[in-house]
Amino acid sequence: MKVLQFTIPVAYDRSFIVQKDVLPHFYPHLHRHTEVQLTWVQKGEGTLIVENNMHTFWANDIYWIGGNQPHVFKSDPSYLSPKSRKTVQTFSIYFNPFGLLAPLFSLHEFKKIKAFVERAQSGFKLPGDAVGEASSWMLKIQNSKGLDQFTNFIGLINYIQSLNTLQQLVSGTRLSQVNEQEGIRIGGIYDYIMKHFDEDITLEAISKHANMTPQAFCRYFKKNTRLTFVSFLNEVRINEACKKLAEGAYDSISTIAYHCGFNSIANFNRVFRTVTGKSPREYLREFDTLPLSE
Repeated sequence: MKVLQFTIPVAYDRSFIVQKDVLPHFYPHLHRHTEVQLTWVQKGEGTLIVENNMHTFWANDIYWIGGNQPHVFKSDPSYLSPKSRKTVQTFSIYFNPFGLLAPLFSLHEFKKIKAFVERAQSGFKLPGDAVGEASSWMLKIQNSKGLDQFTNFIGLINYIQSLNTLQQLVSGTRLSQVNEQEGIRIGGIYDYIMKHFDEDITLEAISKHANMTPQAFCRYFKKNTRLTFVSFLNEVRINEACKKLAEGAYDSISTIAYHCGFNSIANFNRVFRTVTGKSPREYLREFDTLPLSE
């Protein structure tokens, strides 16, 4: 894994930067940066990991990631196939509210915006009914320059802060900051789990990958993620199962369970309810998907 700390190439005289990417897949390494990141996923799907929380993302989702939040957009495995011709497309805005923008945000007229930015350090996802307006603002920013671009940027932030139903990316208190070396190690563990979740990952195998004894690994993982290894692995597997259920690409729930690393439908159903609070069939009803056999 590459280093956790990542530097966004913001010019010293720019208060924010806009970046459009068209790539075979998303940047695959856990990383963080001091800038807030506002990303509109225009094309692509996968799993967003923010600190120790996982979220399925689809095209037309918009995410606000706080400054110094470890995160990675993991593309679906199909994007990583050597024969894949798929591409992902994003439009992102990066800015540091405590950098060049700090004097502006300290003005009385920006009181609400400043308070909002300070509250939003744990990140959030915009609700679906706000994506149209927010993406319109982002396109205005992309297609303008100078003062017009800056005015559109302030308009976007002002619109977002007026929303009432933002979906938080991190539940509870944020994880404590980790140094660069620990970030590399945690990123490597996350990456291994994301690549092998559909296999029988034993504690001995993941411990060996992390160059630790099983006992030391369990203590280390719990300390740095507040989750046990089994809990995190189950959340990864259920997150993948939710994507497959929503896509409706399989003919049975048991097939999905098998492809997500579960060796019995009973265990899958139990873990699914523990993680999501509902059964797989109840989850399916939210998407009006045709019934699947067990």
